Amino acid sequence: MTAAAGSAGEPAWKVTLADSTIDVEEIEAVTEVLRSRWLTAGSVTRAFEREFAAALGAADAVAVSSGTAALHLAVLALGIGPGDEVIVPSLSFVASAAVTALSGATPVFADAVSPDDLTVDPGDVRRLLTARTRAIVAMHFGGHPAHLDELAAIAREHGAALIEDAAHAPVVRTDAGALGTVGDIGCFSFYSSKNMTTGEGGMVVARDPGVLDRIRSLRSHALSTSTWDRTRGGVAGYDVDGLGLNYRPTEISSALGRVQLGRLPEDRVRRRELVAEYREALAAEPRVGLPFAERTGDSAHHLMAVLLPPGVPRDQVRAHLRAAGVQTSVHYPPTHRFSHYLRAFDSARRALPVTEDVAPRLLSLPLHSRMSGADAVLAADALVTAVHRSGEERA
Repeated sequence: MTAAAGSAGEPAWKVTLADSTIDVEEIEAVTEVLRSRWLTAGSVTRAFEREFAAALGAADAVAVSSGTAALHLAVLALGIGPGDEVIVPSLSFVASAAVTALSGATPVFADAVSPDDLTVDPGDVRRLLTARTRAIVAMHFGGHPAHLDELAAIAREHGAALIEDAAHAPVVRTDAGALGTVGDIGCFSFYSSKNMTTGEGGMVVARDPGVLDRIRSLRSHALSTSTWDRTRGGVAGYDVDGLGLNYRPTEISSALGRVQLGRLPEDRVRRRELVAEYREALAAEPRVGLPFAERTGDSAHHLMAVLLPPGVPRDQVRAHLRAAGVQTSVHYPPTHRFSHYLRAFDSARRALPVTEDVAPRLLSLPLHSRMSGADAVLAADALVTAVHRSGEERA
């Protein structure tokens, strides 16, 4: 079984929520970078960008320091700012709303489709369109594709950009193309818990080469030449043609990313098998909802999200699972109910009935490719027991 030794006050987990696939090959790749003594973005990063783009079927890609940096650069490259609106899913990590607000624009929160489909609702997106709408963010929840055909059509009709938050969905295929390449800009995350990881890191792709060029420039203070190019003797100086940021990755993270990219197919197969184990085991408690269970097609299976029965206290369930040695998390508290957004934006005070129904009941179970089938069954059985016990305690 997957196990982790507990520190002071922490249990020794029998099944951890997440784990990486990092092994000897990654250690060797990083060691090679360290021996080179060139640690900031250089030739390894450029190779990683090209390999990731090729895996997606994209022309090129830009590696960045985080998934949030990817989203921020997308907003900046589109020229979004004060007076503009960006429609974002509330049932997502806070990053898409945060980068919108930091640009001076207004995040407008959209509802999810249903308890069975936690991606953003195209119908609600259409209702939220105004003359100020500059972009729509589609987040592929847990690695399951959002409704891109509808969202892309809405964006085109309105003259808005479609930004894909593909943080959960690296190299996921659809009939329309790999996730991240269907909209105008695709943003990826390689955070430590993601299916492929560089510790911290991200990647951006764009349909318009000019937009991707702006993103590459903005990633490094809008400098006309990179440190890598200047060090190799290509040019002596540089100009600054705009306002940019330091969102560069390191050669260390890029070396990790190149190896991790090669591990994705095997990781995908294992995750799919584990999800099947979970769904079979959880059939013993039909009151537990299984979002996306009826979906066909490719998925990254980044999260094993379940819905607890109405009225069953999530904190009690998590406490029972913790006592059983099963680590859990919540993806996600709805962004529109965070105190800052309630204070700062009228749009946060709008009712989102599906999001508000499912958010208190969402629970993420362990899912990673180092797990065994027995780990998944243990976690599922512990959840069924926890639901029964929590219901009895409440009664």
